[in-house]
Amino acid sequence: MGRKFFVGGNWKCNGTTEEVKKIVSTLNDAQVPSQDVVEVVVSPPYVFLPVVKSSLRSDFHVAAQNCWVNKGGAYTGEVSAEMLVNLDIPWVILGHSERRALLAETSEFVGDKVAYALSKGLKVIACIGETLEQREAGSTLEVVSAQTKAIAERISDWTNVVLAYEPVWAIGTGKVASPAQAQEVHNELRKWLQANVNPQVAASTRIIYGGNNI
Repeated sequence: MGRKFFVGGNWKCNGTTEEVKKIVSTLNDAQVPSQDVVEVVVSPPYVFLPVVKSSLRSDFHVAAQNCWVNKGGAYTGEVSAEMLVNLDIPWVILGHSERRALLAETSEFVGDKVAYALSKGLKVIACIGETLEQREAGSTLEVVSAQTKAIAERISDWTNVVLAYEPVWAIGTGKVASPAQAQEVHNELRKWLQANVNPQVAASTRIIYGGNNI
């Protein structure tokens, strides 16, 4: 059986209640293939998770944009995996390059977050990607392999993981990787998984491309 298509939308730190309701209304009216063919996941800001969850069509799913690395506690501003489970939010985005760059999240820290979220029953969109400097230096594959390795060292079951390859230079710049550039990285990541995890994970794990103008 082939891998199911995966389409995700990260809304980042954008929107008002009314704007979010309009987006949800548009999504609810959209004509898309069945869940057997494609999985659609949207990721609004935390404050809008309940309203989106309660009003979004049932064949689309909701993701949080981040969660804490461990159980909740004295971590002001953070949201725990347990809280997301309590809200019946099935997915979470982890390791986005904006958090890696702006909040200094290391690959090891991201790996720990992925492992903890999975242990609590969440599904994870794990983000990886290189900067423009790293691409121009010819180290793209080295960078994304190291980011993937930090996750692989901490988990044994990849069933609920989607790898999102999003080159940092394609975020907020108006630039996108060419299909050939994206496919090259996807192919190398699959080879890495085959060699370092196992062939089954390499064949079944969904690897998607991400890029945006926000």
